[in-house]
Amino acid sequence: MTLTPIPSSNYLRLSILSVLGGFAMNTAVAAVPNVVDNSNSDLPQVELDEIVVTATRTPTRTSNVIAQTRVIDSEELQRYQGQTILDVLQNQSGINISQSGGMGTISNFYMRGYDSKQVLVLIDGIRYSSISAGTPALNLLPADQIDRIEILYGASGSSIYGSDAMGGVIQIFTKGSNVEQSSVSTTAGYGSHDHYQVGITGQLKNDTSSLSLGVSHNETDGFNAVANTNSFDYNADDDGFESTNASIALQHRFNDALSAGISGLYSDSTTEFDSAGALVPNAYSDQKNGSANAYLQYQTPSTLTKLSYGQSIDESTSHDNNSINYQEGSRFDTTQEQVRLESQINVQPGTVIVGAEWLSQKLDASAVKVFNADFSDFTATPYSPEDREVTSAFVGYQLADNYYDLQANYRVDDNSQYGNQSTYNLGAAIRPLDGMRIGASYATGFRAPTFNDLYYPGFSNPNLKPETSKNTEVFIEYDKGYQISRLTGYHTDVEDLIGGNTNTGEAKIKGLSLTSDWYLNSFLFGLGYDYLEAKNDTSGSTNKGNDLVYRPQNSGLIYIGYQQPTFDVRLEAKHTDERFSDVSNQTKLDDYTLVNLSGTIYINPNLRANLRVENITDEDYTLSNQFGTEYATDGTNYFGSLTYDWF
Repeated sequence: MTLTPIPSSNYLRLSILSVLGGFAMNTAVAAVPNVVDNSNSDLPQVELDEIVVTATRTPTRTSNVIAQTRVIDSEELQRYQGQTILDVLQNQSGINISQSGGMGTISNFYMRGYDSKQVLVLIDGIRYSSISAGTPALNLLPADQIDRIEILYGASGSSIYGSDAMGGVIQIFTKGSNVEQSSVSTTAGYGSHDHYQVGITGQLKNDTSSLSLGVSHNETDGFNAVANTNSFDYNADDDGFESTNASIALQHRFNDALSAGISGLYSDSTTEFDSAGALVPNAYSDQKNGSANAYLQYQTPSTLTKLSYGQSIDESTSHDNNSINYQEGSRFDTTQEQVRLESQINVQPGTVIVGAEWLSQKLDASAVKVFNADFSDFTATPYSPEDREVTSAFVGYQLADNYYDLQANYRVDDNSQYGNQSTYNLGAAIRPLDGMRIGASYATGFRAPTFNDLYYPGFSNPNLKPETSKNTEVFIEYDKGYQISRLTGYHTDVEDLIGGNTNTGEAKIKGLSLTSDWYLNSFLFGLGYDYLEAKNDTSGSTNKGNDLVYRPQNSGLIYIGYQQPTFDVRLEAKHTDERFSDVSNQTKLDDYTLVNLSGTIYINPNLRANLRVENITDEDYTLSNQFGTEYATDGTNYFGSLTYDWF
């Protein structure tokens, strides 16, 4: 059985009518007392107006942030037992993915018209990505070791965090960053394709300290990753994935002013994949990924100063036909070290933020095959150079008021490869009516060339300069506590896009983003709709006017949930429009709608059961098509787990 896709125009009409209806409904609902009844402490609590730090570097309510934000909290993450952070993101508004098979296989995500190289990913404030390919391996990081995820849409993050944030920032907070009480928790789960997970987390808390330690193992046989039997890469076998994961968080308060902490996330995984099937039928990749961070913080009534040091790794060794030596494999190991000193100063009114950063990026890669003209032979060629440093300084101002909000940031990055790059952001919002907020912002951004862009043997161009962007955004928002609805419009010009080892590419990205989330008594429901035009705008190019790859013009989601002290359930559907998988727009991927069901039963205060059933309509769809190889996706699948907590 398949679900008939809803036409994109109907999605737009339904979304707008829902929100307009919601606005009209507010007057009637506001007249009824206790619409949200929090008197029952046993009922799971939902906080629509949450505190975020990614958008401004300071703890700020989402209702005071200028840019569009999204928070995925620990309660929501419970629904993704046995899955990765990429699985979590693909169910969020405005984010779409491509993937070459099942769990752990090569993937990419797209947010507001940008691909993952242009969206900065942080783990506890530390940069995380491959500096060779530029993409963060979120398909390898486990959701069960994560406490929360904050998503910042748009370019405002560039002037706060620097390179790679043209399309937004995704920050991942490891489990244990917010320990409420001492406990031990064990989880065991099983699902489709012999997928199982086991894990244990221990948390200890007293008046001055907290400690969290977690470890888990995740393994699945997977499914055949290639859909078309005539593909050169076809190999009709299951492609499995396994990972062993760990997290740690330690925080200690020496006195009322001084505190310190460490945190870390680590994943050791193996992914099977098809690579010229008949030649290498058992191709696989070993990966090590993660981040560690340590900080020292000093706080007074008017200032907060924080010194932090962190390191992230992205290490991958592939054993396939592209390896010069199959046993040794093709190796690409990224190490990023980061030191940051920042101060937040209460200037009455508002907060000033000043800081400096030092970043070291290193690549340790095996030699690459460089073929001669007729491909009869190759030369093993190493990368050179294999490191770079970035020194940065930034300053910002933020004002969160009952009637208006302001944000301004400026940052300068000095890169050892291409010199200085500066970015800035200006944003403001006012509240003309109770519950209503109107705002606008302007931001510049940039993406530094990756090591593959600059130095890939045989295709290098060390003179490449950063990609740059100019982004304008306006929004209207309605927030009455039990619901938040927001309509955002944006327009972006992107210049100096890197392609074919040149900076000649240009693009225009514009769109509308509509979100609405409601919490009425025990019911949760909401929707999201995104209209996107992401076009090639390169002068003289035969592809000018074409859609950028894997960017659907229309996408939307809708969900409804019900919560009680003994159980909760949520039904969600996400629609993705047609999109092209090639720059010439000759290969089009069909639209699809995925319907997922998730639920939790609280058997007793210590024991709960989770179940997630995905693609319950057994939709046949494709996420990636590369050079004639159409990669497979899963049909109806499930994962269930039991969790026991000792308090």
